[in-house]
Amino acid sequence: MRETIVTLFEAIAPFDELEREHRNDTLEWIRSGAEIFRIAKPDTPPKHLISYFVVVDPRNESILLVDHINAEKWLPTGGHVELGENPKRTVERESIEELGMKAEFLFDHPIFVSQMVTVGKAAGHRDVCLWYVIRGDVDDTITYEKREFNGVRWFTFDEVLETDVAELDEHLHRFVSKLKTLL
Repeated sequence: MRETIVTLFEAIAPFDELEREHRNDTLEWIRSGAEIFRIAKPDTPPKHLISYFVVVDPRNESILLVDHINAEKWLPTGGHVELGENPKRTVERESIEELGMKAEFLFDHPIFVSQMVTVGKAAGHRDVCLWYVIRGDVDDTITYEKREFNGVRWFTFDEVLETDVAELDEHLHRFVSKLKTLL
């Protein structure tokens, strides 16, 4: 699985220098043989893999974000990659668990990579995130995991870019800018 994950990161064309740095650091970390999967909540090991899945309505140029209880921010949905799990499978599993929807991928592979130190109630460890994009529709009824999220909301791409990044995942502005170039 480690080589599969290396291939996923290698295939991401960085949008900017920060994404290039995150991708290169991640590849070095994975190749080092370090544990890359979270094996105990919340932070063992203190750096581990996450699969984000951004629900996108391309027709309305909108993305679905969740008001994440622990992070205390608006984030894409996602989850920890389980031991030995393919990160794409994480998206398939988590999209059903968190939103009650089957993942329909807009791109067969992740399109963005980021690293961040977590904030909020589980602050202090480092998440290495693969960003997948799945299809949604602003007119669909969304059910969500109420133990993890205060709510969900559709944001247009422009609304995301106009929202203070302090209220969002710190890389969301850059992700949306990259997504706009790919759609």
